[in-house]
Amino acid sequence: MPRIGRVVKLAGALLAAIVVAGAGWLFFAPPELIRVGSAYAAKIVCSNVFLAKRDAREVLSNDVQAPGHPLLRIMRVGVDEDTRSVTAGLLGVFGKGTAIARDGLGCATVPNGDVEQVRATDQLASNNQPASTLPWPQGNLVTLADNPPLQHVLDDPMLTGPGMRAVVVVHDGKIVGERYGEGFSAETPLLGWSMTKTVNAAIIGTLVKAGRMDIGASDLLDVWRGDDRARITIADLMAMSSGLAFNEDYGAVTDVTRMLFLEPDMAAFAASKPLQARVGQRFNYSSGTAAILSRLWQDAAGADALAWPRHALFDPLGMSSAVFEADESGTFAGSSYLYATARDWARFGQFLLQDGVWDGNEILPPGFVSWMREPAPASNGSYGKGQLWLRGPGGPNADESVPADAYWLIGHDGQSMAIAPSKGLVVLRLGLTPSILGYKPQRLLAAIANALD
Repeated sequence: MPRIGRVVKLAGALLAAIVVAGAGWLFFAPPELIRVGSAYAAKIVCSNVFLAKRDAREVLSNDVQAPGHPLLRIMRVGVDEDTRSVTAGLLGVFGKGTAIARDGLGCATVPNGDVEQVRATDQLASNNQPASTLPWPQGNLVTLADNPPLQHVLDDPMLTGPGMRAVVVVHDGKIVGERYGEGFSAETPLLGWSMTKTVNAAIIGTLVKAGRMDIGASDLLDVWRGDDRARITIADLMAMSSGLAFNEDYGAVTDVTRMLFLEPDMAAFAASKPLQARVGQRFNYSSGTAAILSRLWQDAAGADALAWPRHALFDPLGMSSAVFEADESGTFAGSSYLYATARDWARFGQFLLQDGVWDGNEILPPGFVSWMREPAPASNGSYGKGQLWLRGPGGPNADESVPADAYWLIGHDGQSMAIAPSKGLVVLRLGLTPSILGYKPQRLLAAIANALD
């Protein structure tokens, strides 16, 4: 019996040593997967607390856990209202990530711990609030006419989809229908995820109009000079046909999750990738190319770079709620991080429908939106040259009898905006709807188009 007791004590001591060693390893050298999860949790909570004014616990339990990874279930966050910061970690301790809120630029993760650099970058928000007494889109007054067929569509949860947070229908330049999920309203800024890429493309259009950019330009970055990457043009990047290697899989630590959550300079990380295909010959959907495009247009804008999106695009359109978030280095996250109210997102859709003209003013060069809609040669007809989709999520528009000329902005977790010029129609749908649920907004668009005919 004494021998058994000694064995038990020895085993207990060994187990305790293993636990202590494991805890030390997780604390001082956490695996990248935990670091990605922590930074993701900190970033999503930070943006939704400080931009959308939502409850941190609700964001943690819903938005953060939406991807379904088991590690995200045991993430814990701390919010400091005074320093406008959020920390997150596994059990609140391991692999801690931090996100900092800044004036006018939203939240940024701090993967290298340089909090002061993040805080040093800010941009004053706009005071150009559209008057509530003017009809949308010049103002924010929305008066909905009675349309029972449309109301029936918007009240059908099978059509608006699980996790719907906002639906806005614009017909002939007016909002004719809208719905909001529980806890959300017309004043709630919502994340567009990859719909941001199309906004990024429009910003490039404003700089083309200003004579500061040429979409045919090559020899774009110093780090590409001397190799075949110097042949990449801005147009190649916009068409997702640069030939650069980039893994867009969100399921683990890949290029896209590393870029968004572990890299202080997203554009530099994406630009470091080698070629894996001939320039212009292969379509590869890549958030990395959008980051590179942000860096290029900011270089073209020069000293005005941080203010350019607001002065050149958001203010003229009345998108006063729009916050375009930038990374630690001050580069706008053109792939993913634009927050705006549903009505402001719909303003952008109407702007595209009007071929880049707003209140009689040409914001984009003549023909630029038409060029954006031209099929990218390497995409087999699915993607436009200007960072938008020619088919709805999961398949061709024809599958759901939607207007044949419809084109799309599409974002992660069920964000979409369909623009159908032949119908004078913009249909925005935002929510928290992981792709595993199989929701397709084509059915919603088809039903709305039918209700308005």
